[in-house]
Amino acid sequence: MNRLYRATLGVALCAAGAGSALAGELTIATVNNGHMVEMQKLSTKFEAANPDISLNWVILEEGVLRSRVTTDITTKGGQFDVMTIGMYEAPIWGARGWLEPLDFGADYDVNDVLPAMRGGLSHDGTLYAAPFYGESSMIMYRKDLVDAAGMSIDDNPTWDHIRDVAASLHDPGNEVYGICLRGKPGWGDNIAFITTMANSFGAQWFNEDWTPALDSEAWNKAVNFYVDLLTTYGPPGSEGNSFNEILALINAGKCGMWIDATIAASFVTDPGQSMVADKMAFAQAPYAVTKKGANWPWAWALAVPAGTKQAEDAKSFIEWATSKSYIELVASVNGWGNVPTGTRQSTYDNPMFQEAATFDEAELKAILSANPNDSTLNPSPYVGVQFAAIPEFQAIGIAVGQQMTAALAGDITVEDALKNAQDAADREMRKAGYY
Repeated sequence: MNRLYRATLGVALCAAGAGSALAGELTIATVNNGHMVEMQKLSTKFEAANPDISLNWVILEEGVLRSRVTTDITTKGGQFDVMTIGMYEAPIWGARGWLEPLDFGADYDVNDVLPAMRGGLSHDGTLYAAPFYGESSMIMYRKDLVDAAGMSIDDNPTWDHIRDVAASLHDPGNEVYGICLRGKPGWGDNIAFITTMANSFGAQWFNEDWTPALDSEAWNKAVNFYVDLLTTYGPPGSEGNSFNEILALINAGKCGMWIDATIAASFVTDPGQSMVADKMAFAQAPYAVTKKGANWPWAWALAVPAGTKQAEDAKSFIEWATSKSYIELVASVNGWGNVPTGTRQSTYDNPMFQEAATFDEAELKAILSANPNDSTLNPSPYVGVQFAAIPEFQAIGIAVGQQMTAALAGDITVEDALKNAQDAADREMRKAGYY
C-alpha cells in the first residue's frame, strides 16, 4: 500500500464513526484502489463547481468496504450518501427499495455506457448504480520471461498449460514467482477468482433444485488444482494476497503471471507505477473443460442509498464522476492510458485511448465475452459468473472463502474445506427456505 493509500485509509478510519453527513456534506464510501484514490484527488474540481457541496471520503480495503456498506444499508444506518457497490448488490438492493433510481441528463449519454454494465447495475430496466469503471478478468503476464522460457500464452489456454508456464517462470531464488492469484478470503476476493476457475472445471454453486454443489468432483478438482498451483509456483503468503498486494508484486517484477481484473492492466502498463510496464502482455482467461464462466463481469459503481437527505447532491456527484467529461479530465491530467475503463464505448472508440492503452482490445474482448446468464457447464438456477445473484450468497461466499484460505494455508485439507463449505451453504439455504 503506497503512502497515498495509507494516508487516505487513515483519514477514513478516523472518520468512520462520524455518523451521518452534515447538511451540504456528502460522505462517500469507496475502495482503496488507484482509480478511486484519483477520483478523490480530482473531486476538488467538483467542489469548485459546486461550492455548496463538500465531500467527506471514507476509503477502505475492498473486503471492509463490502462489509461496511452492507451493514449500513441493511440497518438503515445512514452513514453514507454515496456508496461504492457492484453488480451483485445493485439489482438486489434496487429491487428491495434500498437504492435511489438514477436518471441523468441527456449530456450524460447513458446509451454510451456498455450494455453489459447498464444491465448488470439495473433491475427491471431501472439503473440503480452508475459504473465508475468496469472489468472482466484476463491473464496478465511478463512476455519477456515467457519468451525467454521458450513458452507462449494464447487466448484461452488450458489451465494445464498455465501450470506449465508457471513452472518455467518460477525462480524464487531471484524473487520471481511463476503465478500470483488471490488468496485472501472474501466473497468478492478469493471466491471471485476461484469461482471462475471452478466454472471452467465444470462446477457450479447450486444444482437446479438450489441444493449446494460444493461437494462435487468438479469443485474438488478445481480447488486442488488452485491450491497446488499457488503452493508450488506462487509467492509465500499467498493466503493473504488480494488485488493491491498482488499489484505491488507485479509492478516490482516479482510475478510471471497474474489472472485477475482487467482494470489492473492500466496500472501494470504505467511506467510511473510499474518496473515492468513495457514487458506486460495480455490474453483471455484460461479454462479446463469449458470456457463458460471462465472470466467474470464486474463494475465498481456509485449508488445513492434510499433515505439520504442529500439524494440530489449525491446524484449530481455520481453524474460528474461517471461522465465522459470525467474520463477526459483524467486523461488531461494523467494521460489516456490511465483513465478508468470498461464503462463507455466512446472510450474504446477514442484513437488517443487506443494508442495509449496496449491492453484495450484484450480488455474489451474479455468484458464482452463474460455471460452471467450462461456461466456453468450444466444448467444452474442462478444468474452470475463469480457469484450467485441471491441475497444469501454474500454470507455463503464469506464462509466458503474462509475455508478456501484455510486450505491454501495448509491448515486443513481441500476435502475438509469443501465439506465445511458444503455444510455452511446447506445451512444458509435451508434457513432461507429454498428447500
